[in-house]
Amino acid sequence: MTALVAVDLGASSGRVIVGRVGPDHLSMSEVHRFRNGPVRLPDGLYWDVLGLYLDVLTGLRNAARDAGPLAGLAIDSWAVDYGLVDGRGVLRGNPRHYRDSRTETVIDDVHRKVDPERLYATTGLQFLPFNTLYQLAAEPELADRRALLVPDLLGYWLTGRQAAEETNASTTGLLDARTGAWSRPLIEALGLPSGLLPDIVRAGETLAPVTPEVRAEIGVEHELPVTTVGSHDTASAVVGVPAETSRFAYISCGTWGLVGVELSSPVLSEDSRKANFTNERGVDGTIRYLRNVMGLWLLSESMRTWSLRGAPVDIEEVLRAAAALPKGGPLIDPNDPVYLPPGDMPERIGTATGLRNPGPEVVVRCILDSLAAAFAAALDHSERLSGQPVEVVHLVGGGSQNALLCQLTADAAGRRVIAGPVEATALGNLLIQARTHGVLSGDLSALRKRVRAAVPLQHYEPRS
Repeated sequence: MTALVAVDLGASSGRVIVGRVGPDHLSMSEVHRFRNGPVRLPDGLYWDVLGLYLDVLTGLRNAARDAGPLAGLAIDSWAVDYGLVDGRGVLRGNPRHYRDSRTETVIDDVHRKVDPERLYATTGLQFLPFNTLYQLAAEPELADRRALLVPDLLGYWLTGRQAAEETNASTTGLLDARTGAWSRPLIEALGLPSGLLPDIVRAGETLAPVTPEVRAEIGVEHELPVTTVGSHDTASAVVGVPAETSRFAYISCGTWGLVGVELSSPVLSEDSRKANFTNERGVDGTIRYLRNVMGLWLLSESMRTWSLRGAPVDIEEVLRAAAALPKGGPLIDPNDPVYLPPGDMPERIGTATGLRNPGPEVVVRCILDSLAAAFAAALDHSERLSGQPVEVVHLVGGGSQNALLCQLTADAAGRRVIAGPVEATALGNLLIQARTHGVLSGDLSALRKRVRAAVPLQHYEPRS
């Protein structure tokens, strides 16, 4: 068996996982888990990327100590956020957090330079106020800078090579949806420096070996290559979807709920733009045609609020109480911008629904009912706009452990929901690594067959 390391960074936590992969074997073990989240400073929200890098090194050190000789590693993370490095490769400040409000004042200016219709026709990207092109427009200084998305920044620190993996690059709003290359006409129209963006590499390539300094830091004496995978965590999660047919949809559910289908070419119609669907690059030249839904951020931020009030909630107890409530309760629009920034989520939900001081079980049931309804609507839109029939829905990620959410989604969508794996992102990361190293072979269907054989799945049938 071959030992590979998946570094999987989410918006609320990160983990370093060792995978052991062989022709008839696939297993994972977590060697380091650490918190992540926004850091609020007087001028806005930031990521503690230096702390993240330190945790990555700690995880790699643990992996090298516990798993024996490592064959390679790869990094995936959330999308859109980046660090700026200067001509000497020095980081010029911590990356901003996508929930920071600084882009609000520049969106109209960007659209005056390039109207939304042209943007969508070029990039196929869903409008979200934190897309990278809006963040770059809010930067005070871009001359002599290079923007490296979070997994690419960490990869640079590990190897010394600057590059942009295409699945994450496709979330910037600067990639041509048809060609998979940077859109030079768009970059020029926006007035961005020509050297701002690094060369694009595809998933499944060798980036470079870690530097001798990093090897010494983590206790590895042999050459250790870093390879590219679907470095946008959703791209790796879609690889880890255990689908048996092409007629499937996926919901990668964690902080965000990414709802869509896998296609061979982008959908760039005006109807698609008006429906706010996105065309992001997937592994092996696929297109992840999807819509972002706010996701379990609503729940985690509510839990944090209750804890700050001095009344922490036991999630299992409140889920049981929420499941006992009758259907037909109040709903919210999870994608309303009011729910984007951190803050008192139960109060916002109470204001939106007209409920005064709702109990935790009422808030949680409202969140889950609303997410299920939003997921179902996105599934219907993805099927209609893409022409891709959806027979079954695969719900992967942390949300797959929430039985109430899975059942409510099956009910709202009128389709069977298959829940799991929880660690779809790490599995997808490891499978692409294993194929790159020659341990495995085959297309995405062959890799997904390995997932079905390796993990237990739960089935939820829609209730009438």
